[in-house]
Amino acid sequence: MMRRAGVISARVGLLVAGAILVAPPAPAASRPPQAGPTVKRAISGTAAVNGASLYYEMKGEGKRIVLIHGGNLDCRMWDPQFDKYARAFKVLRYDVRGFGRSTDPGQPFSSVEDLKGVMQALGIGRASLVGLSLGGRIALDFALTYPAMVEALVLAGPGLSGFQWPPDSAARIAKILDAAKAQGPDLAMELWLKDPYMAPAMENPDLAKRVRQIAMDNAKLWTRPPTPETIPLPPASERLASVQAPTLLILGSRDVPEIQKIVEILANGIPGARRVPITGAGHMVNMEKPAAFDAAVLNFVGNLEAPREKD
Repeated sequence: MMRRAGVISARVGLLVAGAILVAPPAPAASRPPQAGPTVKRAISGTAAVNGASLYYEMKGEGKRIVLIHGGNLDCRMWDPQFDKYARAFKVLRYDVRGFGRSTDPGQPFSSVEDLKGVMQALGIGRASLVGLSLGGRIALDFALTYPAMVEALVLAGPGLSGFQWPPDSAARIAKILDAAKAQGPDLAMELWLKDPYMAPAMENPDLAKRVRQIAMDNAKLWTRPPTPETIPLPPASERLASVQAPTLLILGSRDVPEIQKIVEILANGIPGARRVPITGAGHMVNMEKPAAFDAAVLNFVGNLEAPREKD
């Protein structure tokens, strides 16, 4: 029973926003920058990072933005943003290890070190990180580990390392895992799309098609044993006052209670954090309400103060 509880807790973290814990070896807003008339064609490929092959796409010129996707999805969830942001910024999106077209060798790993490896492989020394759910947790952990590489943080419906997931989340994931074991990953994927995390997005028929395709392409995750992930300790939940980067928190009004609780914790714990609510959006806020999401992100990132030189 103890082992099953541990697996369920790990799945809640992996597929929603957290991690398996393993001990480790604003200024006033003005107009955002205007998009230029031309955008260079996107480049794509894979980066060999820490034993894995991580798929990426990069486009645009200017200040750097890195988009980090949510659990059980891949970098295609940023389709509404990728080309648009690339009109004014250099934008990188990638598939987190084990998702999409990135491999998972099945050995313990660190999402923080993976992100660092991808950025270094592409010559990005410093960037604004935009992460949703799992991606938000990775972005925050990265900012605490490598603050000099982070210009700003945008955390949308984020996870939080060290957060204790409520029993009802574990119970829902347990039901999906049982379905995956008995009837395969496709049924598990369909149950996931009906979960409160995903249900608001599935109400839009056009959006539902796109979300279902991405989720289907990642359905294998439901039957694959979770790979232990090393995260920085103490976890981010205990070090929020140490966050140095300007931080924007984005939360859909229909997101689940545990994510709303996380955003409240972050708003109270991260110095100077700003919070933007998006009415009518659920957990997949960037896909459900892209216009409102983009306005918040581009205004925030586009109007950052230049870093002060140290005396």
